[in-house]
Amino acid sequence: MPIYAFTCDACGHAFDRLQKLSDADPRVCPACGAEGRVHRQLTAPQFRLAGSGWYETDFKKDGDKKRNLAGDGGEAVAKSEPAPPPKADAKPAAAPAAGAAAG
Repeated sequence: MPIYAFTCDACGHAFDRLQKLSDADPRVCPACGAEGRVHRQLTAPQFRLAGSGWYETDFKKDGDKKRNLAGDGGEAVAKSEPAPPPKADAKPAAAPAAGAAAG
C-alpha cells in the first residue's frame, strides 16, 4: 500500500497516511478537526534506480534497443553474447621433449 502525504489548509498540519488506492482521502484534519480542508500533497517517490542493471525496456520485447536508466549518458547498450564454451576435445599443444631429440 502506498503512503500518501496530506496537509490541512486551515492549520497547516502535515501528515502521512498508509492507505489503499481505492480508499477515500481523509476529510477531517487530525490536529484541528477542520472538515473539508485536507488535501493530498504531490510528493516525489522514495526510491532511485541505481546501478547498471536497470533498463527502460526491461519489459518490452527483445528486439527493442535497451537504454540504461542508471546513467551512462543514455547511450544504447548492445547485447553481449557470452563466449562459447571451450571444446572438450581440444588438447594443449605438446612441447617437444628434450629427451626425444637425443635418441
